[in-house]
Amino acid sequence: MTSPTLELVAYDDAVRRYDPVIGIEVHVELGTKTKMFCAAEVAYGGEPNSQVTPVSLGLPGALPVLNGTAVEHAIKIGLALNCTIAESCRFARKNYFYPDVPKNFQTSQYDEPIAYDGWLDVELEDGTIVRVEIERAHMEEDAGKNTHVGGATGRIHGAEYSLVDYNRAGIPLVEIVTRPITGVGDRAPEVARAYVQTLRDIFRALDVSEARMERGNVRADVNLSLRPSPDSPLGTRTETKNVNSFRSVERAVRFEISRQAGVLDAGQKVIQETRHWHEDTGVTTSGRVKSDAEDYRYFPEPDLVPVAPSREWVEEIRATLPEMPVARRNRLQAEWGYADAEMRDVVNAGALDLIEATVAAGTSAAGARKWWMGELARRAKQDDQTLEDLTVTPAQISALQALVDSGRINDKLARQVLEGVLAGEGDPEDIVVSRGLEVVSDDGPLLAAIDDALAAQPDIAAKVQGGNLGPVGAIIGAVMKATRGQADAGRVRELVLERIGQ
Repeated sequence: MTSPTLELVAYDDAVRRYDPVIGIEVHVELGTKTKMFCAAEVAYGGEPNSQVTPVSLGLPGALPVLNGTAVEHAIKIGLALNCTIAESCRFARKNYFYPDVPKNFQTSQYDEPIAYDGWLDVELEDGTIVRVEIERAHMEEDAGKNTHVGGATGRIHGAEYSLVDYNRAGIPLVEIVTRPITGVGDRAPEVARAYVQTLRDIFRALDVSEARMERGNVRADVNLSLRPSPDSPLGTRTETKNVNSFRSVERAVRFEISRQAGVLDAGQKVIQETRHWHEDTGVTTSGRVKSDAEDYRYFPEPDLVPVAPSREWVEEIRATLPEMPVARRNRLQAEWGYADAEMRDVVNAGALDLIEATVAAGTSAAGARKWWMGELARRAKQDDQTLEDLTVTPAQISALQALVDSGRINDKLARQVLEGVLAGEGDPEDIVVSRGLEVVSDDGPLLAAIDDALAAQPDIAAKVQGGNLGPVGAIIGAVMKATRGQADAGRVRELVLERIGQ
């Protein structure tokens, strides 16, 4: 928690009196079959220490061999971020001791990254475009995972003992480092969130990573500093480590702005340090004093030769790049005829891919949006799930809408069919048959139900014959109830008026 003597400054007051500057380092785990420097399998959720080799364990005499697919993925990311791809680059040893780094150094890139000097245009919710300058994107390996047992925080301080799982050690990473992002003022938290989200979308479009933040495939280190005005020198920054959700990125920036403003208002100095984000309380706490590059004693990795991607290979990779997410969203919005607000809602709900697949299966864009942003979004929120977690496919939604369009079921019945799909009862067609949900299209049963309803409410016929059509709704309602909602309301209205003589 924060120091009891430190008073947080209200966010609006903090950004009125100080100019926030952010910088973001994003680590993405690459979706390769094997690790960066050995043939150990890359798979999520394996038994601890079951996906290791002498190389990933740092055993004496074990020599690394570079994963070529990881290099290709790194080049794709660099090109997508408008970076220059180095004609030659090399790995270095980043020396530090921590139990999850079995070699006592991390094989990374230091002064010779594979990609550098890029940029990414980030679109905010209101359509504002912010250009983020990319300093570098470099390759490295991931560390293992420490589990600290006992204590109140789950961290090493106060723990009874710690366990180390080296399955993650050596998984290929690309780290993307921005230059200081200035001039965004009170929108700094929003920009940080949108930037990380845009990167996540690019990783998925490139098919270089599953990019699932909840699994740690994408992790953000958020740097923040305050200065008195945009003309002042940069302030001392803090680095909030391993933030792994878009919402947390935004909240961490907001909190650090308020906290640092409180430090400065109290006449104290901001300490250059790493900080931990606490999702439950929404605060950051001090980690360790931030090391500078020279503290890691970087030197060239002697067991790996320089990486020199040919210009021909780079251009071959460039030619295979897919449509980038922003361009794709603009194209789909034009094709679907969605308003700006509607498209933003779709993107924010994570429904873009699902709606696109539903449209591709034969449903109109309006019909697809109706289901994914309506009943399914409500169900996902109710069950605390994402839309992708729901046990329904775009093909099933397309089939459901086709049943509505053909008149075999109405929207009310369709919701019952959808309940069956979500419950695992089968496809929409199967559920319509098994539950007997098809719209009653035979006039005979409808006329019988109408006669019963008119007999139960004899005054309605006289009112309708007198020119008051309002009471017709009561008869339609009675018929719909009698047919369990399976009647065509429009056809029922026609038959009621014919029966009464209107």
